Amino acid sequence: MANEKEIRTKIGSVKNTQKITKAMEMVAASKMRRTQETMKKALPYADKIRAVIGHIYKANPDYKHPFLEKREVKKAGYIVVSSDRGLCGGLNVNMFRNLLAQLKDNKSNQIDSKLCLVGAKAVQFFRSIDVDVVAAASHLGEEPQVEDLVGAIKTMLDEYIDGNIDQLFIVHNDFVNTMTQKPEVKTLLPIDPEDSEEMQEHWDYIYEPDSKELLDYILMRYIESQVYRAVVENVACEMAAKMVAMKSATDNAGKLIDELELDYNKARQAAITQEISEIVGGAAAV
Repeated sequence: MANEKEIRTKIGSVKNTQKITKAMEMVAASKMRRTQETMKKALPYADKIRAVIGHIYKANPDYKHPFLEKREVKKAGYIVVSSDRGLCGGLNVNMFRNLLAQLKDNKSNQIDSKLCLVGAKAVQFFRSIDVDVVAAASHLGEEPQVEDLVGAIKTMLDEYIDGNIDQLFIVHNDFVNTMTQKPEVKTLLPIDPEDSEEMQEHWDYIYEPDSKELLDYILMRYIESQVYRAVVENVACEMAAKMVAMKSATDNAGKLIDELELDYNKARQAAITQEISEIVGGAAAV
């Protein structure tokens, strides 16, 4: 058993660590609330722009934009959204494991895969794996901007337009609630325009310029909005996972402190007992 001084030093060290993890838990909780608000603000725009695409597409069905055409899938592209920092439990690892399983299936089906990585953790992870990475963006911060994503997104869209990929997916964590975040793989391209009864009865727009040029522009903005939405949602997932991880670390530190204090009391009691025994032994010898 360690002596009293060593145990006291360990208790002090663990208490200092506990203060840090508690502070990080509170900071993550505060940031999570802000990112949730940003995520909620991004949802209506992304949903509405999809409905607008459906309206314009129905008004001009003869125009076939590459983003709306389904192809035989021989090459697949993935935009992978991860966090820039760690200390968020298995958030990134679970998503990477899910993606690797899909890449393995693609390889067995002779489907080539190309990746666009968003987030420092994705760049770090896939650097050591034999995959074709065509674009990357990292260090977007806790309040990412669309402008920081445009370059990486355009690279993947150019690959799709040029026929180098036949289907484009986005891989990110879906925010279910504070305790649950699950990895998602969603199809970005080709886009399937909404075909609801409300849309079929909807009156047409007056276009300026023509519907073709407008559809080209809106489709680009739609893809950007979907990627931005995924990045913002992933930040919310990161903060929630970090808050839970830091709370777990704080609780574990408390348990360790209790165990160390018990050991300290045992060591102190043993030392006192030994001193009493020595005193009694000395007195008997006299």
